[in-house]
Amino acid sequence: MSENAAIKILICQGTGGVSMGAKEVEAEFTRVINEKGVNATVGKRCDVIKTGCRGLCANDVLVDIITEEHGRITYDFVKPEEVEMLVDEHIVNKTVLEKRKAKPYYNTFVDQQMRVVMTGCGQINPEKLDAYLEEDGFKAIEQCVKKMNPASVIDEVKKAGLRGRGGGGVPTGMKWSFCAASPGHHKYIICNADEGDPGAFMDRSILEGDPYCIIEGMMIAGFAIGATAGYVYVRAEYPLAIERLQMALDVCYEKGYLGTNVMGLGFDFNLRIKKGAGAFVCGEETALMASIEGERGMPRPRPPFPAVKGLWAKPTNINNVETFANVRHIILRGAEWYASLGTETTKGTKIFAVTGKVKHTGLVEVPAGMTVSDVIYKVCGGIANNRKFKAVQAGGPSGGCIPAEILDTPVDYDSLIKAGAMMGSGGLVVMDETTCMVDVARFFLNFTRDESCGKCVPCRIGLKAMLDILERITEGRGQASDIETLLEMGTTIKKASLCGLGQTAPNPILSTIKYFRHEYEAHILDKRCPSNCCKELLLWQVVEEKCVKCGACLKACPVDAIKWEKGQVAELIKEKCTKCKSCYDACRFMAIE
Repeated sequence: MSENAAIKILICQGTGGVSMGAKEVEAEFTRVINEKGVNATVGKRCDVIKTGCRGLCANDVLVDIITEEHGRITYDFVKPEEVEMLVDEHIVNKTVLEKRKAKPYYNTFVDQQMRVVMTGCGQINPEKLDAYLEEDGFKAIEQCVKKMNPASVIDEVKKAGLRGRGGGGVPTGMKWSFCAASPGHHKYIICNADEGDPGAFMDRSILEGDPYCIIEGMMIAGFAIGATAGYVYVRAEYPLAIERLQMALDVCYEKGYLGTNVMGLGFDFNLRIKKGAGAFVCGEETALMASIEGERGMPRPRPPFPAVKGLWAKPTNINNVETFANVRHIILRGAEWYASLGTETTKGTKIFAVTGKVKHTGLVEVPAGMTVSDVIYKVCGGIANNRKFKAVQAGGPSGGCIPAEILDTPVDYDSLIKAGAMMGSGGLVVMDETTCMVDVARFFLNFTRDESCGKCVPCRIGLKAMLDILERITEGRGQASDIETLLEMGTTIKKASLCGLGQTAPNPILSTIKYFRHEYEAHILDKRCPSNCCKELLLWQVVEEKCVKCGACLKACPVDAIKWEKGQVAELIKEKCTKCKSCYDACRFMAIE
C-alpha cells in the first residue's frame, strides 16, 4: 500500500451481511467520515466499499479496515453504533481495537483456504465494473479472441483438467468439444445457478460477490463452442444475486462488453437471466431447459444429449456457476498452473458450504484433495461443543454419509464416490454423536421425494415406499426385513430412474446402512434410538451422575418442563414435556437421556 493510497473500508454485503445490518453499517461509516471531515484529518481519502460474501457468514457484519500503518484488520459482529468508535480509534488515532478484532479463528479460517474462484468475493465492489477491470477483468476473453481460436481455448480447458462443479464432474473441455462439433449456426450457453441443495450457497455468493466473472466465463465458453447467446438460470429465491447480476448485464451492454461486436473484437454475445421457480429437479439440465422454454420442469430421456439437441432443439452447453468462474483464471494464468492444483483426477479448488454441528460454518474454498478431516478440524475449527464427530454428509440431499473411520477421505470426485458419497455441488453437513443416522436418511429422502417431478415410476413410487419404511423405523414400528428391503429398493431405483435426482436419491439410505447398520438394528430390534433423537423412542430423564447442576436445560426449555435450583440436579416434568429436544441440545454433558 503506497503512502498516498486511500484508506479502504470493506463491508461484507452478501445476503448474510445485509440481513445482519451491513447496509446500515455502510451508511454510518459514510456519515461519520463526511461529518467529521476524516479525509482532511488523516490526509487521505477513505473509501467505503461494499463487497460480496467472505465465507464466515456467522460473524457478520464483517468489516475490514486497510491502512498503511496496520495493513488489513478485520472486525466482526460490527453494529452501526460502533462505527464512530472504529473511525475515531482505528482511522484517526491509528490504534487497532484489539478487543473488537475478529477472533484468531477467523484468520485460521481464511489462511487455511486457497481462494481462486472466490478471489473477488469480499475484495471488490460487485456493483462496479471498474473494480472488476482493475482485477484484469475481461482480459481473458480478449486474449481468447485476439490470440487464440475456439479449438485452442477448448484444448487449454482440457489441459487444465477442469471438471464440472455442478455435481457430475464431467470434464468441461470435453463437454465443450462435443457442443462445438455439433452442426448448426445457433447454439446456446446456459449457466445453471439453480442451487437447490439445503444449506448450499456457493453459487449465490459468487453471483452476489463477483458477477462479472460469470459473464466473462460464459463469453469464453460461447466463443469456444460457437454460441452467441446464453442464459443464466437462477432461482427467484436469490433476489440479491439476481439484482447484482442484472446490474452487471446492463452495464456490460451499455459499455459494449455484451451485444454486437463486443469490445470491438468482432465477436457477438448476448446474455439474459431466466428466473426459476425453485424446483430442485430443475437443477437437472434437461428439466432446466424445459423450464426456460416455458414448459414444466421435467427431465427428458437422453440421448439426444443437450450438446446435440438442447434448448429449443439447438446444440447447448450447460455448466454451473463455479465452473464458469474458474475459466478466466485458467486462460489468464495457464492450464499448467491450474493443473498443478488439486489431485491427479480432480484439478483446481472446490468450494464447500459447511454446516451442521461444526464450530465455524460457512463457505470454504480449498484445493481438491484436502481431506474431509482437515476441512472440518483445520479450517472450520472442529465439532461444536467439543462433542464427538460421527459423520459428514457430502454432496447435498443425494449424497452419502462418511463416518469417522474414513474421515481422511480426500475431497475429490473419485475418492468421495468410492466412500459411498459424492462431490455434488459442494455441501458438507457435519454430524455429531447426537445425530441419528436413520433420521438423517429419512430427512433427506423426504426432501428428494417432495422434489421429485413424478415423471418416472421408480422415483415417484419407489421413494415414497422407502420413506414409509424409514418413518416406521423411526417411530419404533420397524420390521426385521426392512433393512434388506431398503437395500434392494435403493439399488433398483438408482438403476431404473430417468434422471440424476432418482438415480442418486437412495444414496443417504444406502450409505447409512453401510456404515451405521447397527443404528437401524437398534431401532428395529431394540426399539431404541442410540442417539436419543427419534421422539417416539425416547423415555426422557435426567441422569443424576452426569448432571453438573448448571441449569442450561432450564434456560432452553420453552414449556417450563424443567425444575432446577442452583446447586441441585435438574428434574424433568414428563407431563409438561413436548419432546422438543431443546434441553437435550443445550446440555453439553449428555445428562439428558
